[in-house]
Amino acid sequence: MKKIAFFFLLNAGLFLGLSKSSAQNYVLDKTIALPGDGGYDYVFIDQPNHTLYASHGTEVNVVDLKTETVKGIISDMKGVHGIAVDNELNKGFISDGKADEVIVFDIKTLAVITRIPLDHKGADAIIFDPYSKKVFTFNGHSSSSCVIDPIAMKQIASIDMGGAPEFAVADGKGTIYNNLEDKSSLNVIDTKTLTVSKNYTLSPCGGPTGIAMDKANQKLFTVCRENKGLSVVDIPTGKVIQTLPIGAGVDAVVYDPAQKILVASNGDGTASIFKQNAPDTYSAVQTLTTQYRAKTMAIDLATHKLYFPVADYEQGTKTMKPGTFKLLVYRQQ
Repeated sequence: MKKIAFFFLLNAGLFLGLSKSSAQNYVLDKTIALPGDGGYDYVFIDQPNHTLYASHGTEVNVVDLKTETVKGIISDMKGVHGIAVDNELNKGFISDGKADEVIVFDIKTLAVITRIPLDHKGADAIIFDPYSKKVFTFNGHSSSSCVIDPIAMKQIASIDMGGAPEFAVADGKGTIYNNLEDKSSLNVIDTKTLTVSKNYTLSPCGGPTGIAMDKANQKLFTVCRENKGLSVVDIPTGKVIQTLPIGAGVDAVVYDPAQKILVASNGDGTASIFKQNAPDTYSAVQTLTTQYRAKTMAIDLATHKLYFPVADYEQGTKTMKPGTFKLLVYRQQ
């Protein structure tokens, strides 16, 4: 009887282990057609309001993630890049790199409230820092960051970044980490003093773009185009502790703390997925086939679904087919 019970428990454990492993494989769930034409860049999810924002040329497409349907468009801009949200103020912020402005909108109505002029060119990435309660743009053309007061809705400072900034992430305790694409290094920004306090080399990383954070284990994840690698960075020391191989043309990376999963979105039509076995140990679990130039993405931490903005292209070209912009939605199997 004991042998039978042991055999049952052993097989039950194996079954649960297999179920857990298979749940980490992603499959295509659906596509969501989005209106309009034009290029695309960042996609951002406002988790508390279950809302996705996709930058799209001169507008932002807004999707209700509860129903996975389009709920509106924020338009009349010149060249959209990123979106950030301050939930306490019910305000959203869009970086318009061609207009050198940040557009402020009401996240409930999607109505534009105002346009904030910036004194530095090329606003690209944008984030809200919950510690300082400020909005930061990262300006690739001017190697700087503009700091915005979301209450006064005006620029109040700028920071010399010492290189061309890309994606950034805030730890919620007064520090922002930002990749410098042309320097292959990482800036540590003190949001109390509005200065760069440290800079770490990311070697062997070359051309870093996307960045994500494991706050609990004090790790950063940086994806790099030149060496096609995902670098795991130890925050206290600034050291690269592991570099994982990924696909070509990477732009974004996300981390799911509940599932201990890392995903890098590559422009070659793949997404590289890794399991965090321990804070310093990672293993490849899946190379997901997406679509050519599906290079950015966002993860819904409530459902664990992945959303990739992309359009169809004329074969062998970078020419988008009109009316084909959409979100590819992947779920865990």
